[in-house]
Amino acid sequence: MKPLEKAYIPYGVYWSTPFCRWQGSFAHLHSLKFAARVAADTLTARDIPIETLDGLFLGMTVPQQSSFYGAPWAAALIGNPCITGPVFSQACATSGKVIASAAMEVEMGANTAILALLCDRTSNSPHLYYPNPLAPGGIGKHEDWVWDNFGHDPFARISMLQTADNVAKRCGIDRQAQDDTALMRYEQYQDALKDNAAFLRRFMIMPLEAKDTPRAKVVTTVEGDEGVFPTTREGLAKLKPVQEGGSVTFGTQTYPADGNAGMIVTSKEKAIELSRDKNVVIRVVAYGQGRADKGMMAMANVPATKQALKRAGIRMEDIGAIKTHNPFAVNDVYFAQEMGVNISEMNRYGSSLVWGHPQAPTGARLVIELIEELVLAGGGYGLFTGCAAGDTALALVIRVN
Repeated sequence: MKPLEKAYIPYGVYWSTPFCRWQGSFAHLHSLKFAARVAADTLTARDIPIETLDGLFLGMTVPQQSSFYGAPWAAALIGNPCITGPVFSQACATSGKVIASAAMEVEMGANTAILALLCDRTSNSPHLYYPNPLAPGGIGKHEDWVWDNFGHDPFARISMLQTADNVAKRCGIDRQAQDDTALMRYEQYQDALKDNAAFLRRFMIMPLEAKDTPRAKVVTTVEGDEGVFPTTREGLAKLKPVQEGGSVTFGTQTYPADGNAGMIVTSKEKAIELSRDKNVVIRVVAYGQGRADKGMMAMANVPATKQALKRAGIRMEDIGAIKTHNPFAVNDVYFAQEMGVNISEMNRYGSSLVWGHPQAPTGARLVIELIEELVLAGGGYGLFTGCAAGDTALALVIRVN
């Protein structure tokens, strides 16, 4: 597979809400309607005609009422009922798959400007009931969509947390390395908060009214990420492993959250036309997917990255900035060791380990942060990679000129 040549992202025509902790300020909002409201407001504020879009790719992993209608409904809510598109759900890799798929559509000429819209609400997730009339008494089975799936992989038959402990044991990643990484990511996030959160304000919608429709009552206004926990070396050292015999603590893993994000994937000409700075050109170069051994999810970023780099025709040494979705500190320790990179050079402004994980939009926010890091550095290649349920991962390579 050759590098992509025709798929671009307009600079500054992307956004993310703050991410709010589980059962926090966004817990009462319908995630699809909320994402559509934010998208419509942001596109209007940035003078992007809704009619510019000829497709909408929706990424969401937690069902909401009426989300069966997915992308067509979202398109109508943002003000363009003439377009449509698919709904993607690939666990934590959803953002990467949406952006990569939109880029492929543009590359093939099937669409010229696709809105990649990502949203999820892990709070108050649905409780599902699966009827089984052949069971004794006709009793069916039930599932809590978020918690049951966090806690049990039907193939590996273990929790996601157990996969991190498995990798730590196999690879000799001790408690100290995990604590050091968690503290580093927290300190890097403090850089994003400097100068009145100047880095975050490059892309984040804040303050943001917590309402999912234009006429809804405003319950609260969110000023920034909600759920970031003050982290110190002493505090991390006091925590006990979550699982007996393990090494992962509540301080070295992320937490479920709510939020949304969006961006446009389009042609080079249209990207320059829509860009807020026509001197910045952002190309989607390649993507890759990978799968680790059974029950070893934190390892999957490595094969995904290797595939993406091979398709891009570049080496790890060519990468100027790295962003990872790291639900566990173990992920970054393993990745840095295997790929030969300095762990302190990854996630320069923090990561999902610090500001939480609403699943579908997590990767999109990281890609947006990656773009902004590269712009501040004067351009170059950037890598995003993130693991996902089922011991899988996805990676994206972008280029900023």
